[in-house]
Amino acid sequence: MGLYQFGQFVCRTYLSALYKIEIEGKENIPEQGGVLLCCNHISNFDPPFLGAYIKRPTRYMAKQELFEKPILKQLLPKLGAFPVKRGGADKQTLRKGMNYLNDQEILGLFPEGTRSKDGKLGKGLAGAGFFALKTDAVVIPCAIIGSYKRGKRLKLVYGKPLDLSIQRETKASSGEVTELIMSEIQALLNTHKQPHD
Repeated sequence: MGLYQFGQFVCRTYLSALYKIEIEGKENIPEQGGVLLCCNHISNFDPPFLGAYIKRPTRYMAKQELFEKPILKQLLPKLGAFPVKRGGADKQTLRKGMNYLNDQEILGLFPEGTRSKDGKLGKGLAGAGFFALKTDAVVIPCAIIGSYKRGKRLKLVYGKPLDLSIQRETKASSGEVTELIMSEIQALLNTHKQPHD
């Protein structure tokens, strides 16, 4: 078992011990090829949760500051994370993300760019649309539903792949594609949300 797989095991064990975990739609993730997972963002636990229950390793962007800490600097790359400078377009990070997708890997992305303070889906940044348009990756909208409260229900839904053929043919903007992705994430949140959430 490699370090990444061990990390997945630890995350699954921790999450399953604290919350009533439900996972839906894993069959929507292709077994091979580049995949862009686009998810809402409500907690620091979202990245490990998004990748803990699927077989294929997932890459993530993590804020540059985390890579300046001695232990994390060594650990994060081994767990699939790579640094991003927040507050502007980071061309090096965008290029690295594209390379991962073109190399047939999975990239987990939180288009809002930061955690939602009220649990509601915010506006997505153009980076999600950029990756979707500039690569042939399969785009999967995802939704984390519930709250990270001990003993409470916490659900992760992997939606069906988006058909972006029209957007690619008509050369839609990154912003327009991001809006489409965000609307699909919102649809998952609306569909799977329970009255008691």
